[in-house]
This record gives sequence, structure tokens and C-alpha cells, in this order.
Amino acid sequence: MKHLAIFQGNAITDILSGKKAIEGRFSQIKIAPYGKVSAGDMVMMKSPGGPLVGEFVVDRVLYFDHPKKEEAEEIKRKYKSGLKLDEDFWWKKEKICYASLIFIRQASRYLTPPTIVKKRDLRGWVVLG
Repeated sequence: MKHLAIFQGNAITDILSGKKAIEGRFSQIKIAPYGKVSAGDMVMMKSPGGPLVGEFVVDRVLYFDHPKKEEAEEIKRKYKSGLKLDEDFWWKKEKICYASLIFIRQASRYLTPPTIVKKRDLRGWVVLG
């Protein structure tokens, strides 16, 4: 399955350089990528309002449904280095209902970005099929 993911800040650069090994998506409602991503899926990456930059293959995925405080702390402790998230991120995401931890492999930059249907909404993750 193919996906389109929108990344903020230096996340794409960190993924392409290998510094970021896990993409974490956290939400209060059940939205993609929760339950929609599987090992072997391909994720295309872009910045808000920018062109497609690259892609990666999903190595594996861990889902958490309404993690308890202890579980959220375990996620933070165990996966903090791979997620490359600032400490203030965790304060903002204190009430996590759904978490998707997407382990990255084979990240590559596009030489020529492929053309896709224009995305004109605020979704940070789109399942393309």
C-alpha cells in the first residue's frame, strides 16, 4: 500500500540521513496512519506546501490504543532516540489516545519528484491505496 505523509521541520532530512529511525504519529481520535500502515508499505514524504521529496519503506509498526500513563512513559523511554522528538513535544502530547510508531527502512530522496493528485486539506497522513 502507498501513503503520503506530511512532515514538519527537519524530519525529512533526519529520515533521509538516518538520524530518525521511527516516525511517530499521535492523536486523540482514530485517524490514519493508525491501523492503516503495515510492514512493506511505501510512504512518500513531503513538507507542507512543498513537492514530494522522497520515500521510505515501512519495516514494522507498533500501535497503541489509549495507552496508560505508564505505557506512554515506556514509549518515550524506549523509542525516544529513534523518534527524534523534542522534550517539549511530550508535554504537548500528554493526552495521547492513539499512537502509531512506524519503523523506517530504505529511505531515499527523489531525483525527480513524481506527480500525484494535489492535496489541499489539512490531513498529515493520506492512504493512497
